[in-house]
Amino acid sequence: MFYMKSEMLSWTKTILIAIVLAAIIRIFLFANYIVDGQSMLPTMHDGDRLIVNKIVYQLKEPERFDIVVFHADEQRDYIKRIIGLPGDKITYKNDQLYVNGEKLEEQYLEDLKSTVHNQLLTSNFTLEELTGEAIVPENTVFVLGDNRQNSTDSRIIGFISMEDIVGEVNLKYWPLGDLSLYN
Repeated sequence: MFYMKSEMLSWTKTILIAIVLAAIIRIFLFANYIVDGQSMLPTMHDGDRLIVNKIVYQLKEPERFDIVVFHADEQRDYIKRIIGLPGDKITYKNDQLYVNGEKLEEQYLEDLKSTVHNQLLTSNFTLEELTGEAIVPENTVFVLGDNRQNSTDSRIIGFISMEDIVGEVNLKYWPLGDLSLYN
């Protein structure tokens, strides 16, 4: 009888510790997100499930082409790709990205570009035309969705404050057949 009470107490402690650890991980380290919409096609699809690293930008600065989740407003979070970092001058011309005058390749867009016959996937723009700013301001980033023709991103909502970034997408775990790691 005493042995059963001791074992029951041990199991109860173990379960409580596991619940507390899971809550700490969920609140401070990682979060689960579900893609809502088509703005990140073909990289991510509506309904894909993601793991977002919430602490990564406490340890390092965001990098160009990171996929991030950020607070778009009080009710919604968006998933987009970082294109411009603080101090960058961004230009898009003839479906080609230029950062600080240097032509950069966006390999993740190649398949999508081949489907938009005789059209631009990304309309021509300069940062200054869109925002009135010549460069990306300090403590902000410029983001774009991969589905450039159907994305509410920095071209519309402006720069994203570093404080509004929830974290970096590290893993797409659902659907299982489309498991992907991002870094």
